[in-house]
Amino acid sequence: MAKKEKDPNNVNIKNKKASFEFTFVDKFVAGIMLQGSEIKSIREGKVNLQASYCVIHHEEAFVKELHISPYKDASHYNHEPKRERKLLLNKREIKKLTEKSQEQGLTIIPVRLFVTNKGLAKLEIALAKGKKLHDKRHDIKEKDMKRDLAKMNY
Repeated sequence: MAKKEKDPNNVNIKNKKASFEFTFVDKFVAGIMLQGSEIKSIREGKVNLQASYCVIHHEEAFVKELHISPYKDASHYNHEPKRERKLLLNKREIKKLTEKSQEQGLTIIPVRLFVTNKGLAKLEIALAKGKKLHDKRHDIKEKDMKRDLAKMNY
């Protein structure tokens, strides 16, 4: 039997925990400055968004704690897995993110990493507000109701 290969442009890695922990206020799509073998690891799907977050320094946006596993065939030219990576955003978007993140309780988190049809890696980031415990309980109850309704319709 032939081995099924992954389509390199069909990469869609989501941060599922983020939607449970945060309420999204606004979303942006940003390019990422990558080094050498990082794009190959992304195309293999070896990325972890769980603990990552975004910061803004001197009118430049960066993503921290984004874990991209080293590419196994890259020899000694491999990259550091958790290095700080620059995000490519317009000045207008960075200014908006800076102003909004100064508000109390708002943070910038990565939601989804994907590869475009042109082969470029993009990161969808969201301006988010942390949920309270009762909000999380409400989301769990809503999810259970949808699941039960889907079972009855099936």
